[in-house]
Amino acid sequence: MHPKKFLKPCFWLSLYFGSGTVSGQTPHINARTYLDSTSRYFEISAFGGAGSRTPFWMQANQFGVVPKSRPVATVRGNFEKNIRIGSEANRKRNVWRAGIGIEAVGNVTRNSKILFPQSYASLRFKNWEFFAGRKKQYVGLADSTLGTGSYAWSGNAMPLPKIQIGTIGFIEVPFTRGWLSFNAFYSDGFFEKNRPVTSGLKLHQKALYLKIGSKNSRLKLMGGFNHQVQWGGKSPYYTKDGDLPDGFRNYINVITGQRYFLGEDLTEFDYNNRIGNHLGSIDVAIQYLGHDYSWFLYRQNIYEDGSLSKLLNISDGLNGISITKNNAYGANFEITKVVFEFLYTKNQGGSIWELGNVLGRDNYFNNGQVRDGWSYYDRTIGTAFIIPTSDTNWKWPNYADSFTSNNRVSVVHLGISGTFFNYLGWTTKVSYSSNQGTYDEPFISSPNQFSGIFSLERKMKILGGAESKLSFAMDKGKLYPNTAAIAFSLHKNFTSR
Repeated sequence: MHPKKFLKPCFWLSLYFGSGTVSGQTPHINARTYLDSTSRYFEISAFGGAGSRTPFWMQANQFGVVPKSRPVATVRGNFEKNIRIGSEANRKRNVWRAGIGIEAVGNVTRNSKILFPQSYASLRFKNWEFFAGRKKQYVGLADSTLGTGSYAWSGNAMPLPKIQIGTIGFIEVPFTRGWLSFNAFYSDGFFEKNRPVTSGLKLHQKALYLKIGSKNSRLKLMGGFNHQVQWGGKSPYYTKDGDLPDGFRNYINVITGQRYFLGEDLTEFDYNNRIGNHLGSIDVAIQYLGHDYSWFLYRQNIYEDGSLSKLLNISDGLNGISITKNNAYGANFEITKVVFEFLYTKNQGGSIWELGNVLGRDNYFNNGQVRDGWSYYDRTIGTAFIIPTSDTNWKWPNYADSFTSNNRVSVVHLGISGTFFNYLGWTTKVSYSSNQGTYDEPFISSPNQFSGIFSLERKMKILGGAESKLSFAMDKGKLYPNTAAIAFSLHKNFTSR
């Protein structure tokens, strides 16, 4: 690689007003606590590198706003405000709260676009919230800071517009003296209009998680599930007159996951499967809050049909352990957090598909009717390691017109953060994957891929405590084109109450 070619300037300017990114370890569904406040965020960044593709860990799990081809410039604006409403007594007791949030992102590339990853209005009663619009969200028991992202809903794609009612964090179950709490939501939304294959596609989503352990317990046990369905709309595949099953009667089947209602609008494909494309994960986790370290161990089990109920694909899933150091002692070098994960999706219930039982060849994130798959604007909604065919067609064969050509993967991932000299923060993510394509169209070989990023951060005196960040990321392997990039940013948070 010629050094002048690598350092050829390709500037990425970013302007934020807001705090729109959900962050932090997520041993529950939403890792966000709302306060009465107005938040703004300002950042300017620039980077250069070799190749036109943005390295994986610079664009993955960024809510779909960082282009896969490196942008010349990016401008972002974000505003969020939460206020207490109602009578004076209610405002003092913090019973009702209203909120709004909006974020606009303008990417200047060969195909410049303006994106709106957040645009919502919300109403909160105590620890319950109703919102409508786009809102950044993680779903599942996993570490969202240094991990690869939850299997089914990782933050890799732009948020879908939807209406949702649910809890904010865990809420104590009455009469359990705080030993049992739950976190849940229920939502419906819709996908983009101009999808490659389908149109008018709708989203149904819900989740429920339980936690055993009081606020003061060192050991906490957690478990639950999330359920997503693509349904309704139109598709040219396995439908009657191009229409997918729709209406309230079929919506009941979407909610419950029942096989079907007998009806003239159903095809043989509907009878042998479910109404809509169902997927999600069943999660379990253990959290231990020690004096020096906190531990979080989690497992996400994958389901798309009945394979998991018969334990046929039990080897597939996301396994993780997160270790956080609770106290810093000002050493010249400290590690404050470590996350190790192993993702495996190669089994899929086996290579044999049984028509009557619909078991085996689960073909994660692909669907016979919804050929554009578990995606939103050509981004995987779930784990970023099951990638769109458009990411692999530079070298590997396309899998018909299905969304992904590569859903049989294994990934070893390590994320670490720490400090130098007690004032310079550092973070790294490194991932190594083995990729086998799909059962129907295996890769000729099993291409391996390395992707990594290393960042340094320091709080500065200028602009009242702005933070500077320098990052280096690279991809090396046979799945993606080899590429590398360096980024420098200066950002400032603003919060008022």
